[in-house]
Amino acid sequence: MRSVALLTAGRVLHFELGVAYEIFGNPPRGAGGVAEGDWYDVTLCGPGPVGVGPFTVEPRHGLEHALGADLVIVPACADVDEPPPAELVETVRAAHAAGARVASLCTGAFVLGAAGLLDGRRATTHWAHAAELAARHPLAVVDADVLYTDNGSVLTAAGKAAAVDLCLHLVHHDHGAAVANSVARRLVMPPHRPGGQAQFAATPVQITAGDDALVHLLAWARQRLDQPLTVDDLARQANVGPRQLGRRFRSVTGQPPLQWLLAQRVHRAQELLEATDMSVEAVAVATGMGTATTLRRQFKRVVGVPPDSYRRAFRSGSPGRTGPARGAGVVSPR
Repeated sequence: MRSVALLTAGRVLHFELGVAYEIFGNPPRGAGGVAEGDWYDVTLCGPGPVGVGPFTVEPRHGLEHALGADLVIVPACADVDEPPPAELVETVRAAHAAGARVASLCTGAFVLGAAGLLDGRRATTHWAHAAELAARHPLAVVDADVLYTDNGSVLTAAGKAAAVDLCLHLVHHDHGAAVANSVARRLVMPPHRPGGQAQFAATPVQITAGDDALVHLLAWARQRLDQPLTVDDLARQANVGPRQLGRRFRSVTGQPPLQWLLAQRVHRAQELLEATDMSVEAVAVATGMGTATTLRRQFKRVVGVPPDSYRRAFRSGSPGRTGPARGAGVVSPR
């Protein structure tokens, strides 16, 4: 069982704190589930009761308890203009030095920055605060155009919903795609989005009948990943022109149609490599890649490791699989 410490020092935001507790505090049941003893042991850690929006949170343990955790999560700070508590910063720094993975959600990245954990690493936060994070921590490589980043032992997420994506990414890393998808279904969420997807800073998504139609198109395409789909095929199914389809794809998914389709093919390949004994050649056919050579090229570009290495990593170790080597992840390089 992996131990998770949620840090509640200072003024934090309730959404990100609640997201992390909901995902890591409740093992999925039934198909795609895991035994409770193979899940996470979550503890709230802080110096005392803290205000979280209109709520009050009372941690069970002090911050020092986080030093023995496998994963330390720093929720969003309520005000980035307030310096994070020194004891919080020191706890994060010490936990990382002790070998813990440290993840920030939204503006929690400012705590990681104050602890020196972002120096020389790629990081993100809510797009509205990215410029300030970069100015305050010039040694960090701040990318405001992604949902989350994974540097192996240091991870950061953008705002709000991206916190869900990063938490699902961690579940995927620790337990595999099937379990992560089971958690997503419980949350009534689609499978987690790749970290390289855009934050939609410029044009918030408007939910319209057309967008509902595109959601149906996405489901239709996912069921046909073994077929050589083109933009014209997608446009024909959606009963729109290719250019209009491209605009709708970018507004809803943050990606052009073929890039989104490739991400889905790679994600499906991950599932097949983890859960079946299919050869790489067979996986290539089942995901519409055509040949093992194409699959290996695209898989390594997106995931960071070849399909064979990915499968070995997920098939090795204890029954509570550990996933790929830290740093491999599934974050799409930009």
